[in-house]
Amino acid sequence: MHRLKNIQSDAIRPLFDRYQLELHEVASSNQIPYSFWGTPEAGRQRSTLYARADTPLHSLLHEACHFICMPPLLRHQSDIDAGSSAQEENACCYLQIILSDYIPGFNQNIHLHDMNTWGYNFRLGSSARWFYADSDDARNWLIHYDIIKKDNQPTWKLRQSI
Repeated sequence: MHRLKNIQSDAIRPLFDRYQLELHEVASSNQIPYSFWGTPEAGRQRSTLYARADTPLHSLLHEACHFICMPPLLRHQSDIDAGSSAQEENACCYLQIILSDYIPGFNQNIHLHDMNTWGYNFRLGSSARWFYADSDDARNWLIHYDIIKKDNQPTWKLRQSI
């Protein structure tokens, strides 16, 4: 499982900067605030992401993607539970896989493996099979909200509409 300590934290900051997200690194002896699953999983309070050295990168990206995919009014109000629909949750999973290629030392193949190791659960049995064969609804959702382009490249925009 690839964790924040496996990359230089400065390597992930340019990605987060594009979405006005701030990474706050928590000391290894402290609990991670606002974590839905509990430490060592990432936490999010509005536009601040919380992580420790042992936080899985997939968890950190997933919380970032919730912020990106949320309706504007919720983005600066929600903490811990994004309260999203199943479609939005799938879109977050899809987007986090795409964004993994923008972190030096991480990529989609590593990310998909880590998602399986953690226990992400998809109909086709693996994260990779879902991503490549069963995720059109998630991809179309992201295109609809102008978060990715039809070629799967990020637009670097936050969701702007309800």
